[in-house]
Amino acid sequence: MKVRRRLSCVGLVALLALSGCGNDTGPEEAGPEEDMTNGQPEVVATDEAAEEVEPLEVDISVAAALRSDRRLMVEGETNLPEGARLLIVVERELSGVRWQSRTEVQGSRFEAGPFGPGSGLPDGGYTITVNLPEASVQPSAIRQRIGDQGEHLAGPLIRSSRHGLGQVASYSRRYLIGNEPRRTTDEVEVLGVE
Repeated sequence: MKVRRRLSCVGLVALLALSGCGNDTGPEEAGPEEDMTNGQPEVVATDEAAEEVEPLEVDISVAAALRSDRRLMVEGETNLPEGARLLIVVERELSGVRWQSRTEVQGSRFEAGPFGPGSGLPDGGYTITVNLPEASVQPSAIRQRIGDQGEHLAGPLIRSSRHGLGQVASYSRRYLIGNEPRRTTDEVEVLGVE
């Protein structure tokens, strides 16, 4: 008897749940007569109507200057769109210590800094990297130009994002800081205190 009552209760609950799934047309759904009341045909966007965007061959150049307090200032030029967000990273090669700063492109230029501890950067090798992060963190105007996945970016500075979020741009250059340049076969710029 208890089993039968449980089945009846379960059946009643299921019946009530299914009765709420009816297909009667109410105010949410308009019939065919109501669709045409405004007299305007509905415009549907298609992929064919989307504009063809020309690839952006990314160009970035960087200059670094060591201030009198031995902290590093970074500035550069790029053809990335106005307002593009950049991440500048300075890394000491010997220890792997990193300093980073976010900046934006303004008038085809960008600048960031000062980088380094308050006591100044010790002599040694440093790598300066300028990154254009994923399109998902860029303003909508930038995403329109570079694509939602960075698909409109082109050139030797372009690579796939480590997180699988499309294409990004990255530029790196080595610098040596100190009075005595080390012997190196790499293309490296030696910075002295200004």
